[in-house]
Formats: sequence, structure tokens, C-alpha cells
Amino acid sequence: MIPLSSSSAISSGLTWKKTSCSRNYELKLNDQLVGTLERPSFWSSEFVANTQNGTWTFRKTGCLGNGAEVFDSASQQSIATFKSEWGGGSTLTFTDGQSFRLQCKGWWRPVWSVIAESGQPVVVLDVRDKTVDVPTAGSVPDSRLSLLIMFTWYRVLKAEEDASAAVLVAAVS
Repeated sequence: MIPLSSSSAISSGLTWKKTSCSRNYELKLNDQLVGTLERPSFWSSEFVANTQNGTWTFRKTGCLGNGAEVFDSASQQSIATFKSEWGGGSTLTFTDGQSFRLQCKGWWRPVWSVIAESGQPVVVLDVRDKTVDVPTAGSVPDSRLSLLIMFTWYRVLKAEEDASAAVLVAAVS
């Protein structure tokens, strides 16, 4: 696995690919593996993200499962919480106080953005093209940038699962 460095020219070239195991995904930079996002089992609601900058576990929280908590996989220490609010606002807040807003625009194959407190986008994930753009490379430390990318992809997958479940319920009703 190669490191994801915000100081390198990564404004493009990051792509997502589903592996042969339908629960696992790979993040690649110019066809070299940068990170993985895996669901340990079909029944698990957790996902494990792995990059050279760290390994994190994402767990659903909240009565409707619309929140999440991020843990360092090695120490099992909570490092961030995600709160999704009615009306589309959602925030990922780290234990050091830094927070990022997640924003989704579009219905069919939306574009997800991670917005820093300054209002600048730091990650833009295009679901249709399965690409990740880092428009302000260098503005976020490498380990946090890796985590933001992996967490955003996790949220995309959760949104797709929720939409699939809603369609299934509507079809059965």
C-alpha cells in the first residue's frame, strides 16, 4: 500500500473500485493501492478502513443509524463522531475539536464534498465516476485527509444501503 500524501499532486487520479468480494472496496492512486474499506461480515454494521496513515473502524450510532463514531482500530479509542441532522446538515467532529461538514448534491449519482471550517472543500467524491478529488492539497494533515476520504466513502455506501432498504420496503408495502 502506498502512502496518500497531501503534499503530492493528488488533485486527481484517485479512484474507487469494488473488489471481487462485494463487501470490500479499494482506493487507488494511478492504479496503486492507497487504501481499503471492508465490511468484516455481511451482518456487521461496522466498516474497517485501512491506509498507510492508519486503520479506523466506523460504527453506526443513533436510533435510526444516521450517526457514526470513528475509532482508532488499534487502541479502540474514539477519535471522531458524525451527526446527521434533519434538513441535510451533517458534521464530523474530531476529539481535538476540528470539524468538517459533509455535503451531498444531486440525486442520481451525487457528488459528496467534505468542507473545512474555513468553507473550503478538502475532498470531493464523485459517485458516478468513482473518483476522489482533493482541491486544497496540503491544507489537512495526511492522516486526517486519509480518514476523511475513507469516511466519506463509508457514508456514500451507507446512503446507498439506506436507499436500497427504502425501495425494498416500498415495494413490499
